Amino acid sequence: MTIADIKSAADSRMDQSLASLKNALARVRTGRANPALLDVVQVDYYGSMVPISQVANVSLLDARTISVQPWEKGMGAKIEKAIRESDLGLNPASMGELIRVPMPMMTEERRKELTKVVRSEGENAKVAIRNLRRDANEAVKKLVKDKLASEDEQKRAEAEIQKVTDKHISDVDHIVSAKEQDLLAV
Repeated sequence: MTIADIKSAADSRMDQSLASLKNALARVRTGRANPALLDVVQVDYYGSMVPISQVANVSLLDARTISVQPWEKGMGAKIEKAIRESDLGLNPASMGELIRVPMPMMTEERRKELTKVVRSEGENAKVAIRNLRRDANEAVKKLVKDKLASEDEQKRAEAEIQKVTDKHISDVDHIVSAKEQDLLAV
């Protein structure tokens, strides 16, 4: 493995950490409806638990309402029950075959709680990125120890890895602040 391989691997793994953060924050509820909110809900489908997206079409009716259209007639009640029993605090209502999931208004206390959750997720992403930086730097040091790279190359590589790390941590800060603005703007 070369220094360039180590840098590109660290960069791509840091990108994966950012994608994971975005995915986690998509589940944090703002006042607006978001179909990704129901991704965590599991439904009993003939004896096995599956995500709601595998048994129904989940989409938005308007800015504050998610619609769930089951693909099979008998699944409506099971889906409604699964949403109600999830810890999301949602109260679905059936309208024939269509299940409407209105988003309740956000309280100030709930906004503050969610802001703490968002910051915590951001901090977890930063820790993961810093761990990736440490792993990359250790891999470079191992190349120097094995006499496959010089100490000057090590210094340059560590500086470049630090630049990539700083960029990704800055991206985490931007993502977290944007999510906090979404929470406070509603």
